[in-house]
Amino acid sequence: MRLTAITERLAGLGGGKWEVHLKARQLAEAGADLVEMTIGEPDVPTPPDLIESAAQAMQAGRTGYSDGRGEARLRAALADAYTASRRRHFGPENILCFPGTQTALYAVLQGVAEPGTEVLVGDPMYATYEGVIRASGADMVPVPLRPEAGFRMQASDLAARITPRSRAILLTTPHNPTGAILTAEDLREIGELALKHDLWIISDEVYEHLVFEGAEFVSPLSEPALADRVIAVSSISKSHAAPGFRSGWCAGPAEFCTALLPVSETMLFGNQPFIADMTEKAVRDGSPVAAGMAARFAARTDLLLQRLHGETELRVHRPEAGMFALIDVSATNMDGDAYAWDLLDSGVAVMPGSAFGDSLTNWVRVALTIDDGSFATALDRITAHANRKSRSVA
Repeated sequence: MRLTAITERLAGLGGGKWEVHLKARQLAEAGADLVEMTIGEPDVPTPPDLIESAAQAMQAGRTGYSDGRGEARLRAALADAYTASRRRHFGPENILCFPGTQTALYAVLQGVAEPGTEVLVGDPMYATYEGVIRASGADMVPVPLRPEAGFRMQASDLAARITPRSRAILLTTPHNPTGAILTAEDLREIGELALKHDLWIISDEVYEHLVFEGAEFVSPLSEPALADRVIAVSSISKSHAAPGFRSGWCAGPAEFCTALLPVSETMLFGNQPFIADMTEKAVRDGSPVAAGMAARFAARTDLLLQRLHGETELRVHRPEAGMFALIDVSATNMDGDAYAWDLLDSGVAVMPGSAFGDSLTNWVRVALTIDDGSFATALDRITAHANRKSRSVA
């Protein structure tokens, strides 16, 4: 059987990272008493008015072929939203629409990277980043995100890894899995390196609207000096609790969007008009659910820290945004993989940190998106498990 180089580049980068999650689902379906804290589904349903908007659009005949760039009204709505939030002008020519952030990232990487080049990305990172980078043929260059720096990318660490082959910096802010938010000063220093070395900045901003109280989100799109080299990707999956609708976009220089259009059209030639209409409404009206989710996730973070720091030797990194928190499990004398499998036997499924990069070997990621009752049950089980392990180590 003859296969292409891309299948070799992506070998092992698929479902293998989710092995604990998949096993947990299998056990739950067989009747096991399990609390799943592995994936980040919004903890509320998609707002009914958005579902009704999509249904009305379908009934009105919005089911035909669409504009390869994205429907005109949606791109206008996104341009208006970015102009208001980033404090500089965006037009529809600065927007391309895709079915979700993942597809947008794939297309954008195809547009800026190729074999023989390198893409710099923070480690830890979202589980699919290595795949979208390697799919382009580029090499992934991990930049360590250090706990002592709040898991925010440091310009000095980035500078040490830039080479003549470097083509782009892939940022996530707010970050998954750490929940860290890059500051204006972080972005200024990273932007200076991008200008000095002629690098693209790709900014995944899907958690922009899930920022906890007291924290502030800043986008590199807001910096005029970087206007010709920043491409942001996002979607309504998290902000509007609509991950299954697969509606996302990229925002960047008009010349880049025009150049990337044939890549996009070769992949999918436009997304569904009725979903575009729903997304236009979502963008123009704002989210009725994001603030509530952020408040609940922050409250669950507080409870997580209170219980684990007060009753165990486990240590939690406090996120500033998003749907997840990280737990340092090194006190159990197990790495994150061994800990996740062992905890599964105690009725809680978490993600091993290794699924997100080499720097999280001794960590696990937990979702903050389960209901309060299940979250309390999970904390009881995690606490009891950690104390059993601590006694056995002693």
